[in-house]
Amino acid sequence: MTVWIALFLAAPAIAQEPGDNRIVFPASVSQGALVFGKVPAGSVVEYAGRTLRPTPWGTVVFGVDRREQGPLRLEVLRADGTRAAESIAVTARDWPLERVDGVPPKTVNPPPAIAERIRREQARVTAARTRDDDRADFAAPFIRPVTGRISGRFGSGRVYNGQPGAGHSGMDIAVPTGTPVKAPAAGVVTFADDLYLTGGTILLDHGHGVSSNFLHLSRMDVKVGDRVAQGQVIGAVGATGRATGPHLHWGMSWFDVRVDPLLVLERTR
Repeated sequence: MTVWIALFLAAPAIAQEPGDNRIVFPASVSQGALVFGKVPAGSVVEYAGRTLRPTPWGTVVFGVDRREQGPLRLEVLRADGTRAAESIAVTARDWPLERVDGVPPKTVNPPPAIAERIRREQARVTAARTRDDDRADFAAPFIRPVTGRISGRFGSGRVYNGQPGAGHSGMDIAVPTGTPVKAPAAGVVTFADDLYLTGGTILLDHGHGVSSNFLHLSRMDVKVGDRVAQGQVIGAVGATGRATGPHLHWGMSWFDVRVDPLLVLERTR
């Protein structure tokens, strides 16, 4: 399979050249990756029970779960009716275990009423991640929302106050309370509220199912429906919700699949 080395995804949003019949996907990807490919104009791409909609210049995107073993299978139906099958190997990663002590006990073992509140709030966040706009903000190079020490990595196993929890769904960046948080890429705000577990929470949709989430904020400067430019301040770092100190949790998703923001940043280096 051809490996597309050039960063064609950073190219301007122009239509694909007529007659360009290339199908380009990476030969292998890491667990937790956001994967980019290129197909001929007018193609239909099927992956994991979903239909991937190419951008006008032929880019398709999808996410790989941190537990995915691969190989990944894609079917491409070109506009001329011909089909192609693509296979992508998945590289396993070592997920370390992180112990987080000093977390408020009610956020680890919440009483029934609080547990129900958490369930309702998480259902709202999940619903916001189903958005599937034609916008291709995801295709531009991403920037860091804040600059600081990475205090928690995507995919790591978590033990809260000695009790095992789910794998970490994003990247934690330790910076002081009040540090401005900038949009890593352009997008539309699909969620902005103060939640029990994640505190001040913003979801920013980048199109085609790709979104960023920002948790534990002390301040939110945007509201649902706002169109946000890359680099625009959307809020401020805090320690709200289940947090032991001020930091930004930056997570990324492709619909319900969590992906590693660090890999997205490294894509454009």
